Amino acid sequence: MKVEIFCVADCPSQPAAVALVKDVLATQGVEAEITEVLVSDEQTAHELRFPGSLTIRINGQDVAEPPETGFALKCRLYPGPLRTGLPPAELVHLAVAAAREGGKP
Repeated sequence: MKVEIFCVADCPSQPAAVALVKDVLATQGVEAEITEVLVSDEQTAHELRFPGSLTIRINGQDVAEPPETGFALKCRLYPGPLRTGLPPAELVHLAVAAAREGGKP
């Protein structure tokens, strides 16, 4: 399983995202290396189809429904009552479970 966390420098959500992903992997009994990808410029953001910091992808699939356009160096807010820069744990759980089964979240 390929786990990637994409963020900009000094993203305040990055440490919590790493902890969240590790917790989900442990809960589901999955061992996977977590790769952190620093997105440092607009060109890279477009090449990576980066919808904002912080983005988590499991086997290349975003754990949330990403926008089709608007790739840039910016913060990303996830839906929910708090609108935080961290996806809800349930989305990460679903993405890991889907990847284990060979499907998309």
